[in-house]
Amino acid sequence: MATVQKNMCVSEPAEGKAAVPAPSGEGIPSAADLPQAYSELQQRFQRTTNALGSAAHDLKTPLAILNGYVELLQSEKLGPLNARQREVLGDMQLSGKRLQQFIQDFLTFSALETGGLKMQFEVGDINHCLSDVCRLWSTRFHEKGLALYFLANDKLPAFPFDSPKLERVISNLLENSFKFIPQGGTVWLHAEPYMWERRATAQPASAGERRRQETSQPNSVKVSVSDTGPGIPAEFHQEVFDDFFRLPGNENQEGMGLGLAIVRRLVQGMGGKVWVESDPGAGCKFSFLIPFKPSTNPPGKGKNR
Repeated sequence: MATVQKNMCVSEPAEGKAAVPAPSGEGIPSAADLPQAYSELQQRFQRTTNALGSAAHDLKTPLAILNGYVELLQSEKLGPLNARQREVLGDMQLSGKRLQQFIQDFLTFSALETGGLKMQFEVGDINHCLSDVCRLWSTRFHEKGLALYFLANDKLPAFPFDSPKLERVISNLLENSFKFIPQGGTVWLHAEPYMWERRATAQPASAGERRRQETSQPNSVKVSVSDTGPGIPAEFHQEVFDDFFRLPGNENQEGMGLGLAIVRRLVQGMGGKVWVESDPGAGCKFSFLIPFKPSTNPPGKGKNR
């Protein structure tokens, strides 16, 4: 993603007056010290990410114990419950699951940021993978009064992909739609073969080569999650994939703002790319491409290219 630089106004000294040097800010490194300052900043960021990831990991055990006790009480093995007690325990269970998801999001983000999450490609049927995720989400969608549709595509071949991480990508995209579309809304999950023409870094292909490319077989799968939600303004179509980003007006929305950032990193780790098409009031369509042949040199932590 291209970064936006802030405009800087530089006023030139008036004729006949001596130029007054701008006061140097205390703690601002000189040009010669910038490489060292940048290296120190990277190291500090790495230490901070590792520390927060370790703290999140330490929270998993006590949270699992609390959730276990809640389930034990709900089973009524320790005694019968009245209606109010069941309601309170149900709220406790939902809150525990949300906190568990926040912790897992941060652990995934930390592992991706530090390079600790490796891809494991195995040949499989992507239709089965997508169907499994839909089945897990169907109950929550139904309870909120939302419709979720997915139809398997028999034109998709078996190819190597990381099934657990692909499931995480789809789950994050479905959760994003689930949070923002109103009751009565609809979400569609679709996958299809796709011819991904990457930008060539070498000399342009000849006319004959271009014709052969146009008639060649699909080399990737395109997966899309479309919804009837409020949509995203065009100026935020790239920023929504940034770390801890929230749309203006959604600052109080539940979550850490890492769902789509994790999607971007996981898709890039599988050699693909992700983007969004949306207009305010017209819903969203998140799409990503994954090549049938995994790249031996997956991209780094940068934005989509």
